Amino acid sequence: MALECPFCAQPNADQALVCNSCARDIAIPASLLAERDGLIRKREAVRDELSRAKAELESYKIGKGRIAAATG
Repeated sequence: MALECPFCAQPNADQALVCNSCARDIAIPASLLAERDGLIRKREAVRDELSRAKAELESYKIGKGRIAAATG
């Protein structure tokens, strides 16, 4: 399977570091891949936390509405 250059869309060898057509760097260092993966995990954790906070807030709003209806 050929590696497509993200800049010029020309095919290159799978292990190519530089595009044969436009001569731009196409290899992604392992450290950047690891950093990306870490950021993706952090993003998912924040999304989960936000989802839980939204559910808790909604639960609070519903409970507060019940109290107001009972006392009103």
